[in-house]
Amino acid sequence: MTSPADPLDDPDGLEHLDDLERLDHIEDLAYPDPLDVADWRREVHALYARVRAETDPATAHDRWVETRSRLFHEHPASPRRAGQRLRHAPYDRAYRFVVPIERADQERWEFTSGSDGTVPFAGAGRVRLEGLGTLDVWWLDSYGGGLFLPVRDGSAGAQTYGAGRYLLDTVKGTDLGRDETGRWVVDLNFAYNPSCVYDYRWVCPLAPATNRLAVPTPVGELLPDGY
Repeated sequence: MTSPADPLDDPDGLEHLDDLERLDHIEDLAYPDPLDVADWRREVHALYARVRAETDPATAHDRWVETRSRLFHEHPASPRRAGQRLRHAPYDRAYRFVVPIERADQERWEFTSGSDGTVPFAGAGRVRLEGLGTLDVWWLDSYGGGLFLPVRDGSAGAQTYGAGRYLLDTVKGTDLGRDETGRWVVDLNFAYNPSCVYDYRWVCPLAPATNRLAVPTPVGELLPDGY
């Protein structure tokens, strides 16, 4: 759910920080130009359209890594700070799933940020990943809407971001698609870091308890160089 459009208004509201003292060492964050943000989102939507169109998942992943890295390093709306560089694990087909979203009893929850106020999420169902566990799928129940699928796994805090990563965030264009039967592609190789990984003054909804896997899944976007 984070994006270049979501810089933090109130640094004291950073619920995801354990070490707020890092804020003392971060330069002022300039609000990105709205047209740059629009272009960033257009690029992301186009990237995921290419990913969905590619029949070979490993090739799609290569293109995803290349394009994400380019945007991160070059785009004016990137959350990148000096010295940071994206890192990605090699593609592993064992972490690709094509599964239905099953109906489930889920409690509505809300995330509060300094920039967006209260952001509500309603249950949209649950996916079962063989050998790993289950993850809840959420609906962004506010303007724009969209499916949201965060994940925190056993690699969090060591190889991957301690608060978790995102798999799907369709309002921002991150959608891996469905097959001809309507099952959803849930490919952990495409898990990516929210923007608050790169600049601690940005806010991001974190993975709730029902979106946490005990086993490590050390694929996708790892902790960046310069973290």
